[in-house]
Amino acid sequence: MHYPDYRPRRMRKNENLRRMIRETALTVDDMVAPFFVVPGKKVKKPIHSMPGHFQLSVDYLVSEIAATRDAGIPAVILFGIPETKDDRGTGAFAEKGIIQEAVRAVKKTVPDIVVITDVCLCGYTSHGHCGILDDNGVNNDTTIAVLAEAALSHARAGADMVAPSAMMDGQVLAIREELDEGGFETLPIMAYSAKYASAFYGPFRDAAESAPQWGDRKGYQMDPANGDEAIREMSLDVEEGADIIMVKPALPYLDIVRRACEEFDLPVAAYSVSGEYAMIQAAVQMGWLDGDTVMMEALTSIKRAGADIIITYFARAAAALIA
Repeated sequence: MHYPDYRPRRMRKNENLRRMIRETALTVDDMVAPFFVVPGKKVKKPIHSMPGHFQLSVDYLVSEIAATRDAGIPAVILFGIPETKDDRGTGAFAEKGIIQEAVRAVKKTVPDIVVITDVCLCGYTSHGHCGILDDNGVNNDTTIAVLAEAALSHARAGADMVAPSAMMDGQVLAIREELDEGGFETLPIMAYSAKYASAFYGPFRDAAESAPQWGDRKGYQMDPANGDEAIREMSLDVEEGADIIMVKPALPYLDIVRRACEEFDLPVAAYSVSGEYAMIQAAVQMGWLDGDTVMMEALTSIKRAGADIIITYFARAAAALIA
């Protein structure tokens, strides 16, 4: 097809024509909303690097998740900030831990929303790393046993899905075996399969109070320069029993999202991380960008790349526009 016989502008003349041939449709069904939960009552502490988001006590969390359900969003993912931390992250698997109590409260009050729990130790360890330390750093095999115990405790509390994010080798297999032995064979795992050692996580670490006290996480999270390695990581998680594979962050790694969709016959999630949210919000506050338009363009690009699930801090705002 060539000009003048083919004129693409014919189908761009007005919004209805554009709607008729639009290739990518973003819906509320695509989105998962993250929440940060803390001990106490009537706590709603602003996260300054993430305007519009808060650390919430369980009582406020329940009402916010009810509003999220009412907005049509099908799922939430929970991150916990415990009252105390130790070098083994024992709060991650405590029966009355912050996530376990939050899950029970949410499932009691808003039973029809899908509750996903992040499974990691960084928010629970006094050193801020994602696993158990020994003289050589993070001990992979000791850590995956603790991650499996944490995942099982989430399942017992009523979680609908667990999402291991520590980037430990074998974590999905360890969790799958622990869940199966515990009677939770039908509980799905959404694996943070390609989680990069990204500078875009800064605001999240403020929100979750999970920054490492020394060093960094480059020894277990992925090098941002690597794409083929991401496919190998995803392949391992698929073989170990992952039901959903994830790419994190989303916008700087849309090529990896696309490759994941082409390589694997599983749902692909993309986590539009805190730094992506914060950059847009900062530009909006400066008057440099139209917030709603940029938000929808960014989310649509993630869907266009192939993501089946988008974890986004814009979930409620986007749902309001879609509705």
